[in-house]
Amino acid sequence: MNRPAFVLHDHRKPRPHFDLRLEENGVLRSWAVPRGLPQKPGENRLAVEVPDHALDHLTYEDADKSIADIGWWEEHDRNARRMLFTLHGRQDSVRYALIRTSSDWLLRRTKEQG
Repeated sequence: MNRPAFVLHDHRKPRPHFDLRLEENGVLRSWAVPRGLPQKPGENRLAVEVPDHALDHLTYEDADKSIADIGWWEEHDRNARRMLFTLHGRQDSVRYALIRTSSDWLLRRTKEQG
């Protein structure tokens, strides 16, 4: 089974933030998440969509960027304003929603985790 990959980069410059990258259609769709992924159900984080990255960024690390988590992701539902998905990472599986706002996105850890 060919599962789409994801990577969460801990990016320390220009300001500390995380980059969430989801494999889709041969590229990594990417969002900068300034405060990191939400830790509690119902919690939101700002997610700023940034240009797509090449698939070789899945394993890319340098002096300013390290892999915080990596694995595969599973889409549950999608429309023009929301994408519901689960990240299956090194330690656990967590369900999130990316919700489009008027200018950016919100990354929400969903209350339902099953």
